[in-house]
Amino acid sequence: MKILLIRLRLIGDVVFTTPILRALKRAHPDARLTYLVEREAVAVVRGNPHLDELIVVPRTRGLRRVLDDVRLAARLRAARFDLVIDLHGGPRSSWLAFATGARQRIGYDIEGRAWLYTRAVHRARELRPRHSVENQWDLLGAIDGWHVAPPDRAADAVEMAPDPEVERGVAARLARLGIEDGHELMVVHVSAGNPFRRWPEPAFVDLVCALAEGNDRRRLILSSGPSDRAAADRIARGARDRLGPARRGRVIEFGEFDLAELRALVVRSRLFVGGDTGPLHVAATTRTPIVGIYGPTLPERSAPWRDPAVPSAAVERRDLPCRPCGQRVCEPGDFRCLTTLMAGDVISAAERVLARSA
Repeated sequence: MKILLIRLRLIGDVVFTTPILRALKRAHPDARLTYLVEREAVAVVRGNPHLDELIVVPRTRGLRRVLDDVRLAARLRAARFDLVIDLHGGPRSSWLAFATGARQRIGYDIEGRAWLYTRAVHRARELRPRHSVENQWDLLGAIDGWHVAPPDRAADAVEMAPDPEVERGVAARLARLGIEDGHELMVVHVSAGNPFRRWPEPAFVDLVCALAEGNDRRRLILSSGPSDRAAADRIARGARDRLGPARRGRVIEFGEFDLAELRALVVRSRLFVGGDTGPLHVAATTRTPIVGIYGPTLPERSAPWRDPAVPSAAVERRDLPCRPCGQRVCEPGDFRCLTTLMAGDVISAAERVLARSA
């Protein structure tokens, strides 16, 4: 049986599909699994033990994109897949699913695109408090002859294959920076893909300072996306200035790193703190404690999907009538779900999680 899975775009969304890969291979050990993904999220599924083939979709525009998609469609049709599962549901992914000509094509009943599948699964339009992994799991129930049990957070946790070479490289970089086994490494991710998920910089400075002051073994590394590197530098500089000469060295200048290196850092860390973005979900593929900062999104939809025995905490404002939102327009105009989220609450959650993991 040849199965194609399609999930374009965002890193976190691709992380949430990894339990499905395991479930498919568990049900059909002899099936050949192919995954179609965009370049930005390749690191998430590269080396996945359940995958047999990885196809990277070029992210082009205009006429070039049309030509690329036509060539890709021809390649997919020639592969003669038996089953295609569109885990995305966008215009491009649904058309590519249709172009395969597979006997079974499963996707969501999105208006104007449901006809492209042989079976369309209902997806609620409202932002209901149900996890993304469970929403995608519904697609498995539409496969002919399958009876699928609900996903289990421990048995069906998200995963990302470790890269031993990357881990050795990260260990060497840490050693050059003076990080030893006795240090408690912590990673704080300070950026987000849009202003709806961006916690204010002064709050991050407060958080970094409080964690650094917790004990003299702690060492903090700040991560960010490429477009937010300047913000990360400002936060680190502000924290070092406040900590003073005796403690400023606890905020480490690690330099640039990619997704695989981020995961390798998190594996070696006592704690990860960040907003509801791709890096938080990459961190969830480890057993490192996590504190998630949630603004317009709900932790019920996107909290770490892994063994509940691993300590995690979500910090959010539950008293705002405008939460959750579609992240198109901020109704109050001041992003209050994040701007009024106090640093003290995140600091307290971090210390509680650290105490539980000890």
